[in-house]
Parts: sequence; C-alpha cells; structure tokens
Amino acid sequence: MSHTSVAASPVAERARTGAGPKEPKDYVGKRDLSEALVVDCRHLCDTEQIVTVEWPDAHDFYTLTPHTHSPLLFTESVRQALAVSCHTAQGVPMDYRLGWEYLRSDVVADALRTAGRPTAVRLRVVHSAVKRRRLGSVQLVAHVEGTVDGAYAGSAEIHYSAHPGVIYDRLRGPYADARAAFRQALPPTPAVSPERVRRLRTRDVVISPTGEADRWRMRVDTSHSVLYDHPHDHIPGMVLLEAAGQAAQARLGFPSLPVGFDTAFDRYVEFDAPCWLTTTPLRPDLHGRPRVRVDAHQRDRRVFTAAVTLAPTPAT
Repeated sequence: MSHTSVAASPVAERARTGAGPKEPKDYVGKRDLSEALVVDCRHLCDTEQIVTVEWPDAHDFYTLTPHTHSPLLFTESVRQALAVSCHTAQGVPMDYRLGWEYLRSDVVADALRTAGRPTAVRLRVVHSAVKRRRLGSVQLVAHVEGTVDGAYAGSAEIHYSAHPGVIYDRLRGPYADARAAFRQALPPTPAVSPERVRRLRTRDVVISPTGEADRWRMRVDTSHSVLYDHPHDHIPGMVLLEAAGQAAQARLGFPSLPVGFDTAFDRYVEFDAPCWLTTTPLRPDLHGRPRVRVDAHQRDRRVFTAAVTLAPTPAT
C-alpha cells in the first residue's frame, strides 16, 4: 500500500480551472511555485528523460547551514522529477494520485555544499517497469541518477503507484477528504533540541522526545509552509523521511547527515493519531558509515521502516 500521494493536487486544481500545465514546474504538485525546483525536461525516449532542477543557494528549509544543504533536497528533486516524467512521458493523467511504496536513495555529502549561487542538478530518469491495471491504476519503477557539473551527486530507485480518484478515494475511506483530514491534525508536540538534529529553528524539527533514548514521537506542524504546501489527507512521505533522518541523527548523538535511505512505506500515516518512531543501530555500511533502523508505528501497526545511512558533516 502506498501512502505518499499528493493530496488535493494543485496541479489538478490548475487543470480544472483551465490553467493547465505549460512548463515543467506546473507538474510538480506545489501550490507555491517558488518551491518548484524543476526548470527543464528533455525526453530521450518514452522511458528516459533528462530533468534539470535548480537548487537555490539558500532554501528556507532544505539548507541546514550557510555551507550545507539537506540530503532531502536531492530527494525532493527526485520527487518533482518523477512527477514531470510520469505525467509527460508515461501518460499518467494529471488528476491521478501518486504514491511511493519503496524508496532507496543515496547522495554524496560533498554535492550538498552550497556554492554561493544556484546549482544546476541533472537528473537522468529511467522507468524500468510500467504496469497498467484494468481499472486505470498504474504501478511504476524508476531509477534516477543525479550529477552536478558532470560529477555523480546521488541516485534513487523508487517503486510507486498512480491511482485515479475513484480508486484512491476507495482506498482512503473516511480520510478521502483531504481538507477534512488535514483539519484533524493533532497539535504540535514539544520539539527535541534543534541542534541535536542539525536544525537552526524549532519549527523545522519534526520529532519530539519521549524520555526514552531510542523512541520519539513524530511532531506534526501543519502550519509549516514547506512541509505542508497544501492540505493533505495524510502525512506526506517527505515529512516521514525527514522524521526518520532526524530520529537517526538523534540516536547517533554526533553531527551527521542522513545521506542514505532504504525505506518501505507500509501504510498511510494519519493526522489524527500519534506516530511513534523507534531506532535500532545497524552494522555500518561497506564504507564504515553508521546506519540506524527507524521503525514507525501508529495505532500499534507499523506504517513505515527505514534504514538510514549517516555521514559526517562536510568540512566547511
């Protein structure tokens, strides 16, 4: 079951009002188009596209320090590139709901350095599988590789689905109305110290302490305009990844960047109940980098799990 769909899609809203997509940025599912990173999409064939994104020198959320971007800036770039690719090359209608089921990603820490100017990132998107179901749903597998000035910057493998509204609403049942579900969000809980998760502001912290060294509660602040650009019927996948990364950093206890994720999304994470994160150290990867497993549960059911790989923060 996928659970990272774009709820109440601004793209679909613009299409319904006659202001349909005209540029790549119009496909990325952002109401605030200043948050759209995609600047160009070049189609090599039906299954392969080159999508260019532009990272600002400083982003209100995805820039951690004056010298370093968050690894999830790369993941958000991948998310936006897939939206452009599947709608323009795979024929997925604009009002379909996209959802990630599995994500494996890695990013080179040095590629996250700020450059004193915007950075162009070239993403090669290849769809290796596209299965179309009888009632209209589509299941897709994509591989993405990113480069900056010709140098490898990161990669991702994503298994995701696209559902027509009638099927998606059936899957979501009582939560199908995004605005109603969004209004049910519980108030934000106290945040862990921002310094513990390499953040400068409390508003950017998405986990709360529980008094246990290996357990956190997801902190949901729907007023955060980057994480919640528009009403969602469930907590977005990018927020879940941010929470997993912050929990892994907090467990590790020293400055680090969550540069790798191996994540299975099991269920939708709802706004109206607490979500609990537990962390377990794993064996280091082949490069000796520490790894932490993060398991998330809501209403006593696992909703997602991630193996997070961490790297020392780049020298400034």
